[in-house]
Amino acid sequence: METKAFQAESKKLLDMMIHSIYTHKEIFLRELISNASDAIDKLYFKSLTDDSVGLNKEDFFIRLDLNKTQRTITITDNGIGMTEEELEKNLGTIANSGSLQFKTDNKLGEEQQIIGQFGVGFYSAFMVAKKVSVFSRAFGTEQAHVWQSEGVDGYTVQETGDFSDLTKHGTKIVLELMDDADEENYSEFLEDYRIQYLVKKYSDYIRFPIQMEVSHRKLKEGTTDEYDMEYTLETLNSQVPLWKKNQNELTEDEYNAFYQEKFNDYMPPMAHKHVHNEGTVSYDALLYIPSKAPFNYYTREYEKGLQLYTNGVLIMEKCADLLPDYYSFVKGLVDSEDLSLNISRELLQHDRQLKLIAKSIEKTIHNELSRMLKNDREKYEKFFDAFGTQIKYGICSDYGMHKDELSDLLLFWSSHEEKLVTLAEYVERMPEDQKDIYYAAGNSLAQIKALPQTEAVLAKGYEILYFTIPVDEFAVKNMMTFKDKNFKSVTAADLDLNTEEEKKALEEKNEENKNLFETMQKALEGKVQKVALSSRLKSYPVCLASEGDLTLEMEKTLNAMPTPDGNKVQAKLVLELNPEHPVFQKLTALDNSETIEKYAKLLYNQALLMENMPIENPAEFSSLICELM
Repeated sequence: METKAFQAESKKLLDMMIHSIYTHKEIFLRELISNASDAIDKLYFKSLTDDSVGLNKEDFFIRLDLNKTQRTITITDNGIGMTEEELEKNLGTIANSGSLQFKTDNKLGEEQQIIGQFGVGFYSAFMVAKKVSVFSRAFGTEQAHVWQSEGVDGYTVQETGDFSDLTKHGTKIVLELMDDADEENYSEFLEDYRIQYLVKKYSDYIRFPIQMEVSHRKLKEGTTDEYDMEYTLETLNSQVPLWKKNQNELTEDEYNAFYQEKFNDYMPPMAHKHVHNEGTVSYDALLYIPSKAPFNYYTREYEKGLQLYTNGVLIMEKCADLLPDYYSFVKGLVDSEDLSLNISRELLQHDRQLKLIAKSIEKTIHNELSRMLKNDREKYEKFFDAFGTQIKYGICSDYGMHKDELSDLLLFWSSHEEKLVTLAEYVERMPEDQKDIYYAAGNSLAQIKALPQTEAVLAKGYEILYFTIPVDEFAVKNMMTFKDKNFKSVTAADLDLNTEEEKKALEEKNEENKNLFETMQKALEGKVQKVALSSRLKSYPVCLASEGDLTLEMEKTLNAMPTPDGNKVQAKLVLELNPEHPVFQKLTALDNSETIEKYAKLLYNQALLMENMPIENPAEFSSLICELM
């Protein structure tokens, strides 16, 4: 029998197909099942206009058979089959596909979808098989042929009487598996459970039944511990994807059960969205918001992404390009016919269709969250507790590029009725004379409420947003404004709550005590920019204010991060004193510069403690307290 050479560039090309294009060896089963589905689709399409086919949709099937003794996997379909010429053309020429031509020549409706395009998927069989035999009999012909190859050395094609005891037409592919090696376990593909898993993972939604005899242990009659093996023919795939069904036919329990099974979550999702989009790019999607963040969500180990299908065949387990980072908590899948796949069907070409789908999904998620915020506030607050930090990180990313889309989704704890509020709700309640959106940052609500800098703002009747997460302050710095209102920290040196008369009186009093403040500042050199009187304090003697954009809380956060050079940032601080407090009256009565410097250090450390900041020299602080007492 003559061995024919592959009609392709070279032996190197086939070697590349086998060893370079596909990432995982298990892909071979997906490719061969997809090819079988294509072959059935072609005959099914023919049956719609040709009564001689004599088959209905439910008559078609794909059959898998495992033989551990002979180390073979057999994939059989009762599709359109191939003639000798088609075996030569489709299998003898690498990267030739009849499916692509079929799609081009026929205008297919929704029920006639062809999966394959490139024709290289068949060659993935050589990743696991040392010999591949393809028995095929074309529909309407009497003679079957067999194509056989052991890889790069070539192939043979001849007539055969051995075709299939399952069908009169179609294709039977027999893979003789390679022997196991040190790092390769090919025998795993002879185990029922492994094949069942791969079918569920990659081919669960092939629309024709994928059948296999599955072994089960059955207790021998009359015994309590002896078993026989029983084999039953089972359908391994679901066939009809949940996302292809009409939403009106599905219950909440069905959506939840699908999510929990598919994404391995013991809890039902918080919300879901079923999308059917037609237009410039068409796709179906199921999107889920989990009830809780995964344990590794805010770590580098967490991988975002949606499952990506083409006509029900899994192409990517996690397609990160379909989700922006700030919506990385979303689980789900997308199924589209319109994507341009690369030659292996494992990776996407980064094309316009993918970007259009990603943009549409982003808009869908935003709309769903906005709807939840408006119509189910309690559920939204639970969502925000789990994933709100990621939304805030989204505002900080890309130099604040996404602030307009995300700012309406933010929630912050507020001094108003002490509950979570949106920025829109805050602005709507602002008095006419209030110019800025005020906030205070700290480690906890209790600590923030105790800050001396909040007194004057609250005394004016103004609402304060409480920032308890380090990213909060960075988020509003990136936003800069909301509805034309600036964000202002209550610790800002330029808080500006006074009338012109009050400002003038305070300025005169600062000038009167200029020498006192210069002495205090000298004692705190390198720690504060200046010492001054403040009108923001009511009951407290002292506080720290910041000049410029960098606040004390931001300094604390940034300095907690590792830096290559070990350099630390430092906020420009002002030590502010309460002119009405007895402590200030005591200071003005002092005439000894050494004593004044001791008071300065004591008050500075007191201000640090109120900010929940560590003091540099606790022993000195303790000694000063004892001495001045």
